[in-house]
Amino acid sequence: MKFHKLLPLLFLLCSFKSNNDSEEIVGVWFTQDKASKIQIFKHDNLYFGKIVWLKSPTINGKTILDVKNPEEKLRSRAVLGLSIFNRFVFEGNNNWTKGEIYDVRTGRTVSGKLSLKNKNTLDVRGFLGSPIFGKTVTLIRAE
Repeated sequence: MKFHKLLPLLFLLCSFKSNNDSEEIVGVWFTQDKASKIQIFKHDNLYFGKIVWLKSPTINGKTILDVKNPEEKLRSRAVLGLSIFNRFVFEGNNNWTKGEIYDVRTGRTVSGKLSLKNKNTLDVRGFLGSPIFGKTVTLIRAE
């Protein structure tokens, strides 16, 4: 069989691999300090992450709230269950981009990039403007 006849089959096989790779980040991840877990999930071809576990979900018996949020009306919502990774797009090569990251500790929302280093290690980079002006933290798969 000639190579040019195999080319469409190779493209088809490669496209299946790309689609499967796009969901490699789906699951539950420990934050770098192991103080919380983030569940990453896919919805309408976009990727999101929400806080599903906190090592210390209360302070003095009271639920931890989103007190640093710049919008006053949102400061009374619980941190547990909060969406902190929003609208990431799979770009290929184990990278998800064009999303936003909400930092509960500061109340800031920044641009973000997710890079899967291996099956159990995910680098999360938050930045303002350009990715070179940011910070990377590493998540470890919890499941």
